[in-house]
Amino acid sequence: MKIIPAIDIIDGKCVRLSKGDYSTKKIYNEDPVEVAKEFESFGIRFLHVVDLDGAKSKHIVNQKVLENIASSTDLHIDFGGGLKSADDIETAFNSGARQITLGSIAVQNPEFCVEMIQKYGPEKIILGADFENRKIRTSGWLEGSDEDVVDFILQYQKKGIQSAICTDISKDGMLEGPSTGLYIEILYKTAVQLTASGGISGIKDVYKMKDIGCAGTIIGKAIYEGKISLQQLHNFIENA
Repeated sequence: MKIIPAIDIIDGKCVRLSKGDYSTKKIYNEDPVEVAKEFESFGIRFLHVVDLDGAKSKHIVNQKVLENIASSTDLHIDFGGGLKSADDIETAFNSGARQITLGSIAVQNPEFCVEMIQKYGPEKIILGADFENRKIRTSGWLEGSDEDVVDFILQYQKKGIQSAICTDISKDGMLEGPSTGLYIEILYKTAVQLTASGGISGIKDVYKMKDIGCAGTIIGKAIYEGKISLQQLHNFIENA
């Protein structure tokens, strides 16, 4: 299972939110490159970068941060937030993203997403399935929908998607444990490579996500608040 720390960006800085609420912003580091380098020094190979300014403004904003991280590390970066156009996606790839995550646009313009899957290949495109009470939310989690998360993933599986990041918004940044039951349901009902996101509270949750069959786990606040040490993650990777 991939260990994937998260770097969320507002105003070029490394921040975390609680339940996606921008008013809860807490700055953890002024320099995301410094954070990424520290992750890499502990043997971490993957990184999840979210342009929160982009998610809110509906176009890529922090591509320079992405470019700086990509040019300063060998991390395999997946990038999301505000990718609404072919130009935004091309900019993300040109700035160093190895994969990109399509969330809001996957709800609002499925035809465009299918076009991007066909253009770049399913190994480059991740479905962002962010939900609350099973319903998909969009636009930096500020807008709701009637789409059930499992049905949403199944629809995109038919369109060629192979990987999905699923974030339970009600758990995100709360350090209360992930939505294990729903992740088990997704793994049982779909064939996607599932990356769990939201609620990781300690190393035990990481092992739990591995045990149920997740392909990856995104870890954010648990790292920044010292609930999981980078040494623990290093040990997990070495043992795996």
